[in-house]
Amino acid sequence: MPHPKRKISKSRRDKRRTHDKAIAPTLTTCKVTGAVHLPHRAYTVDGNVYYNGKLLIEKAVA
Repeated sequence: MPHPKRKISKSRRDKRRTHDKAIAPTLTTCKVTGAVHLPHRAYTVDGNVYYNGKLLIEKAVA
């Protein structure tokens, strides 16, 4: 197993970890359906698939 040759200081360790953080995803609200979804992604509302406020795939009626 490799071992560090020198001790890593707390400030150097913390500087490295500044970018290791969880960020909340950006969400948008559809003007047509009012659903909250990820931008530039298709989303479902009551079994129907929407993209950019337009109905792509309608739910199949049994």
